[in-house]
Amino acid sequence: MNIPLLRTDKLCRQVDGKLIVNAIDLEVYAGDLVAIIGRSGAGKSSFLRLLNRLDEPTSGAVYLHDQDYRQLAPRQLRRQVGMMMQAAHLFPGTVADNLRFGPRQQDIDLAAAAIESLLAQVGLPAFANRDILHLSGGEAQRVSLARTLANQPEMLLLDEPTSALDERAEREIEELLLQIFQAQQLTGLMVTHDTAQALRLANRAILLHEGKLLYTGSVQEVLDAQSTLC
Repeated sequence: MNIPLLRTDKLCRQVDGKLIVNAIDLEVYAGDLVAIIGRSGAGKSSFLRLLNRLDEPTSGAVYLHDQDYRQLAPRQLRRQVGMMMQAAHLFPGTVADNLRFGPRQQDIDLAAAAIESLLAQVGLPAFANRDILHLSGGEAQRVSLARTLANQPEMLLLDEPTSALDERAEREIEELLLQIFQAQQLTGLMVTHDTAQALRLANRAILLHEGKLLYTGSVQEVLDAQSTLC
């Protein structure tokens, strides 16, 4: 029996009396890259934030390898299920300082060779001693990705990771994500407003509307379903 890597069961979040995530059931299998599609206010980012407890569900449950994720400490969960935001929120200091942060929470001190290996994966060789204040937007997103990978996650949550970038940097990050997902056999969920990006990157998609999951299927099927909404 093929057990989902991640599964949600009637997952809900209520804010000020409004259900912004409404009873979502979803199964994500190892190797999936699932695009989360929907109009602004549909609950896409709110749903994503529940999956590694950046926000807490009002009701329902999330299972990681069929284990209720509340049985894991939030810090451990976020190492296994990493998240990459729209903007790279890096700590003051050098690139190496940022990459060392996560592993140090596990009493692991990344060696210089490990840092160089991570930076090589994201196309930033010899950037270890670069101050984060001197990075371009695309470089900062690459460092953000390397920092997430330093925790050796098995799943990545991507919240519009290229929306703040110009077109060239966007395509570079897309190609980098594809390479890393394939090389490391990662699983992911990605919020995106860019339908072309969803088609380029994802193998599946879900459509959210007013907090509810309306449709799941291939990316093209979900985009076609979205076009029928009033």
